Amino acid sequence: MKSGNTSILIIYTGGTIGMKQNPETGALAPFNFEQIEQEVPELKKFGFNLSTYSFEPPIDSSDINPDFWRKLAAIIGDNYQSYDGFVILHGTDTMSFTASALSFMLEGLSKPVVLTGSQLPIGMLRTDGKENLISAIEIAASLQNGQAMVPEVTIFFENRLYRGNRTTKHNSEHFNAFRSDNYPPLAEAGISIKYNYPFIHYPTQEQHLIVHTQLDSSIAVLKLFPGISENVVESILTTKGVKAVILETYGSGNAPMQKWFLKKLEYAINSNIVVLNVTQCKAGGVDMDKYENGLMLKRLGVVSGHDITYEAAVAKLMFLLGKGFYGKALAHELEKSIAGEITLK
Repeated sequence: MKSGNTSILIIYTGGTIGMKQNPETGALAPFNFEQIEQEVPELKKFGFNLSTYSFEPPIDSSDINPDFWRKLAAIIGDNYQSYDGFVILHGTDTMSFTASALSFMLEGLSKPVVLTGSQLPIGMLRTDGKENLISAIEIAASLQNGQAMVPEVTIFFENRLYRGNRTTKHNSEHFNAFRSDNYPPLAEAGISIKYNYPFIHYPTQEQHLIVHTQLDSSIAVLKLFPGISENVVESILTTKGVKAVILETYGSGNAPMQKWFLKKLEYAINSNIVVLNVTQCKAGGVDMDKYENGLMLKRLGVVSGHDITYEAAVAKLMFLLGKGFYGKALAHELEKSIAGEITLK
C-alpha cells in the first residue's frame, strides 16, 4: 500500500453513517463531510489525500432510484482519472441494489469502488461507522505491484469485504448487516487485512472506464406463495409497459404446475416479456433441470437466474433493457455473467 500521494474520493450520499447527535436535543442531523477528519481524526494517520463530495440534500436510502445511480456513476466517471479509489457512504437498506447497479454501469473498472455505511451514526460512542470507514479507505487505497488490490465494486461491512452484486442486507439490528451467501468474502479485516485473491476479479489487459447511464426500469416482480391467485399473477404479467418479470420461485426454481399458471406464463413469454427465474432462498440457486416443475418452466422459455441475488437481478435487467436488449436477445444476455454476479457451471 502506498500513501502520501494516494488520493481517495469519499462520496457521501446519505444514510446513518453521516449523522451526528445534537448534544442538546438528542436529534440526529447530517454533519459537514468536508470536516470528516475532525470527526474521525484517525484518518490523518493514513497520510492520504482525502477529498469529499456530498449529495445535497443527503438521500435516504429508501428513496434511491435509477436517477441516483446515473448521478453516482457519472461522479465516478468525471473524477476517475484524479483519484486512486472511491469510497461511497450509503444507507444500508438499498446498498446492495446500488452496488449491483454500479457493477454493471462501470464497465472496464480497474480501481476500487467501496461502499460502506453503519448501523449507528458516526458521532455516537459505540458507532460501527468509524471502523467501516477507516477500513474501506484503506482497501480503496491498497495497491500491489502498482495494481489496485480489489478493482471491483464492493461492500465493506463489519470486517468483511464482499463483491457488491453478491450481497443482500440480512439484518437490520446487528453490525454484520450484509451477507454474501453464494460467493466468498474478497477480504477479511482483523489485525491485518487478508485478501482472498483467487476470488477477486483482476483485468487481464489494460482497461478504459466506460460509464453506462441508460437504465430502463420497465420490470415487475412476481413472488410466488402457496395459494397465489390467478388474478394476481395475471395483473403482474400483463402490467402495461412491463418488458421483463422477475419470478421469485421456491427452492431450486420450482413453481406451481396448475394449467392456468403455466398458460399465463406462456402467454407472457410469447408476448416478448422475459421471465427471469430467481429463487426465494438466500443461498443456492436455480436449477431448472433438477425437478419436473423446473423443467416445465424451462420448456416454456423461462430464463434461469442461476445463483443471482434479487438485488442484482433487478439491476441487471434495468441495465440490459437500458442497452436496448429485448425479448429473446435479452434472455440470451441474462444467461451471461457481466460482472461476476452469477456462477456459471
